[in-house]
Amino acid sequence: MTARAFLSVEHSLTQRRWIGPGDEAERLAEAMAQITRLPLALCATLVARGVTPQDAPAFLAPQLRDLLPDPLKLRDMARAAARFLLAVKTRQRIAIFADYDVDGGSSAALLIIWLRAMNTQATLYIPDRIDEGYGPNVPAMAELGSNHDLILCVDCGTLSFDPIAAAQCDVVVLDHHLGTETLPAAYAVVNPNRQDEDGDLGHLCAASVVFLMLVEANRQLRADSTQGPDLMALLDLVALATVADVAPLIGVNRAFVRQGLKVMARRERAGLRALADIARMDQAPTPYALGFLLGPRVNAGGRIGQADLGARLLSTDSPSEATALAEKLDLLNTERRDIEARVREEALSQAEMRGMDGPLVWAAGDGWHPGVVGIVAARLKEASHRPAVVIGFDGNEGKGSARSVTGVDLGAAIHRLTTEGLLLKGGGHKMAAGLTVARDKLEAAMARLSELLAKQGAGAGGREDLRIDSLLMPTAATPGFVEQIESAGPFGASAPAPRFAFADTNITTRRIGEKHLKISFGDSMGARLEGIAFGAFDSDLGPALENPGHQRFHLAGRLELNTWGGRTKVQFRLEDAAKA
Repeated sequence: MTARAFLSVEHSLTQRRWIGPGDEAERLAEAMAQITRLPLALCATLVARGVTPQDAPAFLAPQLRDLLPDPLKLRDMARAAARFLLAVKTRQRIAIFADYDVDGGSSAALLIIWLRAMNTQATLYIPDRIDEGYGPNVPAMAELGSNHDLILCVDCGTLSFDPIAAAQCDVVVLDHHLGTETLPAAYAVVNPNRQDEDGDLGHLCAASVVFLMLVEANRQLRADSTQGPDLMALLDLVALATVADVAPLIGVNRAFVRQGLKVMARRERAGLRALADIARMDQAPTPYALGFLLGPRVNAGGRIGQADLGARLLSTDSPSEATALAEKLDLLNTERRDIEARVREEALSQAEMRGMDGPLVWAAGDGWHPGVVGIVAARLKEASHRPAVVIGFDGNEGKGSARSVTGVDLGAAIHRLTTEGLLLKGGGHKMAAGLTVARDKLEAAMARLSELLAKQGAGAGGREDLRIDSLLMPTAATPGFVEQIESAGPFGASAPAPRFAFADTNITTRRIGEKHLKISFGDSMGARLEGIAFGAFDSDLGPALENPGHQRFHLAGRLELNTWGGRTKVQFRLEDAAKA
């Protein structure tokens, strides 16, 4: 049976059908409210996440000790931790080879900070995105191997067969990217996405894998009557990596982020404190702040500047160095936005000319900066609701990034193209991947990728329905209500914040800058909500609402708390609207 349209909205201003929770979900929410005495809207949020009344208390107050998996569940973990500790105890020379994104930088910082607490230093090596590309390469690994006893490859290395063989020293891989049936000749490969793992921990980012290795290292130290460094204080870095890498906020990831946000709120890490200040974060950190304020700035060095800036910022214990690095990353992030805007405009134009209604949307251009192609691919995905690939060419070789939609395993398809010889290099996971392609193979590679994605159902439907969790009156949208809803968080990938609809509202609006729209609306009881629609003028939403006149609208979006000047107010983040 086809679900009925919520508020009878079949075609919203963004051309979406609104879908409500359904009769069964409503009954379950009402039953949970009766059993638990929790607010109905909160119960609806819990039901949407598959939480039962019996599990609700534990879900609302998750304890890391209850959710933390045994590190030894992962293959090679005991071996990796033991080799790591041997290097520490015998003062061997340790190098850390990390990816240049937030996950890689956080992973490296976790190790550097832990080693510092053990009075041990390590060499940090992060490859240049343009000159070296993603992951270990033969020259770098050979050089590191010639003057180190142990190399730790974090957030990379699972597919680096030749570079690891070239190291000529022990290599431990701590990664989460999709592996093949064979593994490189490393001393240990710890990766929840190895082919011989059961996949239960496949949602972990690399920083979480590193954290679990440190848990096992501390456990082995305790067996020798030695106290290891405090690991709970490191959860701010795990939370940052989890959110920035768009890892699903389920299971232990949810506990990592929830506890990590509390650690971050203490502002004890010099680098994150400096970055929060320069990003003008004036309230407690949230997943949104990690993903859209801190993450892009940490990433900026790896995208268009010096690749190791992010890891250095996250690992430094010097306030002055932290301030200098944060300022540099903030400037690079501004420059990155300018570069991204130019590439996005060209890529979107090209994709529209090629057509955006197939299983795959893609664009390629000469001189497109490889540091922004991933962001632009994400923008194309959002605009088309299909997997997207953006490639920047330098001569006859192009480096690109790909982003997927829910239900389509992009990493597996990219790996298939690599084994078929259509790509020079490629890898990733379900939602994101990187690739290198020769110019003369571009068209064939994209055609084959489109074919593989079509078999998974990509492009089979139009724009996804907009799911509404509950109807609300402005009077009910109080700070206390939002706090109750947020107790079911943190919200993010695979655990979206509940979306509320406000029916038949009379609105006032004004444009903010070039792309955003400020909105205000209320009800007959005198309550009034202020809201904002970011990027409203990139779609039909902004033009339709800019001059509403006497037209009334149904509104859909999410609620959040905004603290300013000691006062906490509810803010509405508008996502869609429909004429009432």
